[in-house]
Amino acid sequence: MKITVSNNYEGPIYEQIKRQIIHSILNSEIVPGDTLPSLRSLAKELKVGVLTINRAYTELENEGYLETVQGKGCFVAEKSSEIIKMHLLDEAKSLMGQAVQKARKAGVDDEEMSSLFQEELRRSQNE
Repeated sequence: MKITVSNNYEGPIYEQIKRQIIHSILNSEIVPGDTLPSLRSLAKELKVGVLTINRAYTELENEGYLETVQGKGCFVAEKSSEIIKMHLLDEAKSLMGQAVQKARKAGVDDEEMSSLFQEELRRSQNE
């Protein structure tokens, strides 16, 4: 897992770190049970304060992405697979909503839209 921080980003550094860890989890770069770097080692590597890393890890733990085991470290949560599924489904719904809006603008009726959707389902099964 590669994390970088940028001073050009408008938001706080902990949010950059948090977003990149979520991205790594969603893309299966890190999977449930994987150990994350310690607070101190990641802070040293990124040249940021330990409290910045702690804030990112704490928020990720509160959201269910991470688990902290006292004395052992921080791990990708086993239950994160459910969170990943929910996240991906929300993203898919959003994209489908955008597709429906574009199809409506193009004058596509419900029957044709359903046909297009079924065609896309068949195409994706062959990949």
